[in-house]
Amino acid sequence: MPKQQEAIRDARALGIPKMLILGLQHMFAMFGATILVPILVNVYFEGEGLSIQVTLICAGLGTLFFHLCSRLKIPAFLGSSFAFLGGFQTVAQLDTGVFAGMSMGEKLPYACGGIVVAGLLYLALALVIKLIGVKKVMRFLPPVVTGPIIICIGLSLAPSAVSNASTNWLLAIIALGTIIIFNIWGKGMFKIIPILMGVMISYAAALIFNAAGFTNPDGSVILNFTGVQAASWIGLPPFQICKFDITAILVMAPIALATMMEHIGDMSAISATVGENFIENPGLHRTLVGDGLATSLSALFGGPANTTYGENTGVLELSKVYDPKVIRLAAVYAVVLSFIPKMSEIIGSIPSAIIGGVSFMLYGMISAIGVRNIVENKVDFTKSRNLIIAAVILVSGLGFSSGLTFVIGTTSITLTGLAIAALAGIILNAVLPGNDYVFGENPQGDRTRGVAIRPDVKGK
Repeated sequence: MPKQQEAIRDARALGIPKMLILGLQHMFAMFGATILVPILVNVYFEGEGLSIQVTLICAGLGTLFFHLCSRLKIPAFLGSSFAFLGGFQTVAQLDTGVFAGMSMGEKLPYACGGIVVAGLLYLALALVIKLIGVKKVMRFLPPVVTGPIIICIGLSLAPSAVSNASTNWLLAIIALGTIIIFNIWGKGMFKIIPILMGVMISYAAALIFNAAGFTNPDGSVILNFTGVQAASWIGLPPFQICKFDITAILVMAPIALATMMEHIGDMSAISATVGENFIENPGLHRTLVGDGLATSLSALFGGPANTTYGENTGVLELSKVYDPKVIRLAAVYAVVLSFIPKMSEIIGSIPSAIIGGVSFMLYGMISAIGVRNIVENKVDFTKSRNLIIAAVILVSGLGFSSGLTFVIGTTSITLTGLAIAALAGIILNAVLPGNDYVFGENPQGDRTRGVAIRPDVKGK
């Protein structure tokens, strides 16, 4: 049998050149998924959505801030969260109250304002966990609640994937097929970055088709490089300050329920990978504060929500280098890339059909992760209480497609389907008898909480 590779906890022993390369590997692992979030949001907001430059600098600085909050102990990278995609899409479609007559670009700051509040909810959870302990808190947020909510997040986005893919089914199929191939048969690092490979290979195919004179079925060009030619090589990220509205807050804030569970799952996963209990030291309350504040600060300046990244946990398992300094190098690389507008424009030229093909996998995988959350946490659906909770969440999350709008005073407020589902699930779980969930009894289940996609690199 091959000898097990020994873990390296101080990367300085490898020398500076190898440390730099390892940091680049972590940046490469997070890159595809992190930039995909602003690309998708730009589709929802008709080209007036999130900036790739702002996204990269917020991911890099957010990671460094998280490391400070967690006492420089945890090898975690914070990238863009997919969980808020449904919220962005909902805000883009709002046309009542203050949003009536707004352009897409005017709506975006309100979506970011909702994320600021969502990030602050992490601080509230951190305080409660510090005061009464994680096990008591998690009884109110068991997998029978969070799992169905995650399923709703993915399924609510499904029509968007079909709509984008239909602009050029050939490119969409190439993107989807590439992701499947690398996800199933990829080895080593390639298994960890199937989304990035799907985008790169389908984009190469688009270049070939475009050069050969092919067009999309509707007659439009496959690739448009006008923005790339006009962009400079060096420039500041286009920050914008968020705005606040109660409707946008109620769209975005409930999603924090899923992302906070994702954070707890990632801390459990990183602890298991590295062989240290980070939930106890430096403490889950510290990591929640770091993640929450990084998310709020990102959205404050026009960036997406941040979240701990499963892809980088996969790199830890692959490389056996557990030194947080390597992750901080990756964060610095992300900040440097954020000052290159031309790269952002190249990324922005990716055809919507490719985004549709990637979304086929991504949105479906989010829902499948919700199912895995339920299965690996051994939720017992022979119990009527669990069936009732899951049923009400699923029907509320998918049935209230237009939300529930009401007026308080002169303020029009809209509760989205996901917000209604989250409230209903938490309330039913609290009042119905028979809640026997205990956090920590099933370590494997704890590691699969939330929306994070954790690549399996075993057997490499």
